[in-house]
Amino acid sequence: MELLEGIIGIINDFLWEYILIIVLIGLGLYYTIKTKFVQFRTIPEMFKVITDKRAFDASGKKGTSPFQAFAISAASRVGTGNMAGVASAVALGGPGALFWMWLIALLGAASGFVESTLAQVYKVRDADQYRGGPAYYIEKGLKNRWLGIVFAVTITFTYGLVFNSVQSNTISLAFEGQFALDPTIVAIALVILTALVIFGGLKSIANISQIIVPVMAILYIALAVIILFMNLPAIPDMFSLIFANAFGIQQVAGGGFGAAIMMGIKRGLFSNEAGMGAAPNAAATAEVTHPVKQGLIQALGVFFDTILVCTATGFVILSAGGFAGSEADGIQITQNAFTQMLGDWAGVFIAIAIFLFAFSSILGNYYYGESNIAYIKESKIALFIYRIAVLAMVVFGTLASFDIVWALADLTMAIMALINLYAITRLFKIANHLLKDYLDQRKKGKDPVFYKDILDNQDGIECWERIEETTEKQK
Repeated sequence: MELLEGIIGIINDFLWEYILIIVLIGLGLYYTIKTKFVQFRTIPEMFKVITDKRAFDASGKKGTSPFQAFAISAASRVGTGNMAGVASAVALGGPGALFWMWLIALLGAASGFVESTLAQVYKVRDADQYRGGPAYYIEKGLKNRWLGIVFAVTITFTYGLVFNSVQSNTISLAFEGQFALDPTIVAIALVILTALVIFGGLKSIANISQIIVPVMAILYIALAVIILFMNLPAIPDMFSLIFANAFGIQQVAGGGFGAAIMMGIKRGLFSNEAGMGAAPNAAATAEVTHPVKQGLIQALGVFFDTILVCTATGFVILSAGGFAGSEADGIQITQNAFTQMLGDWAGVFIAIAIFLFAFSSILGNYYYGESNIAYIKESKIALFIYRIAVLAMVVFGTLASFDIVWALADLTMAIMALINLYAITRLFKIANHLLKDYLDQRKKGKDPVFYKDILDNQDGIECWERIEETTEKQK
């Protein structure tokens, strides 16, 4: 296991230090400038469209609602990355890692907008719902099915298996640290609960996610805000510490500068998923009148995840101190911080909260794999094997070491992000064209509606016909 961890570490160092950092920041800037800062100038519109129900059939016959699609992706976004990931980033990269988390979120929101808009454009009908995501727009937009299959296999392995082991590992550490609970017991409980849900299909995942995610996020943020109010005079000093560590001469000389960047970007990407190609799988399931609506909703999800939840965690850890050189792993650092600031009961709350965060992430992660297996080939046997593999990785994560599961996660998400960013850069003109169309309709006082015939190249777009065209086809 140590040999495997060493090999993965060498590959990760190369990918993240020489490739990912340039690609993520460079393309984030490119999308931001080309869309004229879409992630900032359309914030009011994001809140407006998240409750849009114009094209949504309440019976569920036309797919999930925009909010349900947002909740599925949030279920995967809001989890261990916000609590355990932030803690490990600050512990290993210093307070400056938070700045680089913010940067990757602010730029990444543009990437999130582009990928989720494209997912809507190239989505396909599947009985009473939709499917879509990078594999679909790679095949239909780039005419490259083999690369679509490579991505589908990668995301299935990354989310359904590796990332779910990270989630279960975090739950195990939290319960072991707080209740001295045997990891084997945690593994058995998680397997049973996960099996009960994943055999229920997409609708059960959507319904559970939209209930759990907002409640647990509000409670967690509320406690963090209370701690911040308790330490209000220290907040300016915390900002100074973050920026000093992000750019300080001392950090550059000591090598901490690079650690801050790497840990901030790694954990930021793990948490908000912007540009990685995961959120589009959920975005494609929504029934909206214009693809840009779901693109805006997913961009909002990036802000919600990093600027709100990750920042809250980071500030609580900085308030408590004692993170540098800590022997605790990830979530245990966060638990210790909340316990120090609020008392023992807060440690219990964090253990319960991380269970809810991480369990909802397991459900969201599972759906990404299911959707991509269906893309490769509709097979009940393959789906059954995948579900068993998911349960097996939940057990593996519960019992494995902290370092190996996070190293695997860093490797697989790097490969996923590179494939997806290549695809959305090739297809960027379409997303940008749709953004202009959407904003033009808004200026005219319309509720924007998209039809594919406004595009010069409609190849690979199965949905978005005008109503009369759909009626004619049905005849």
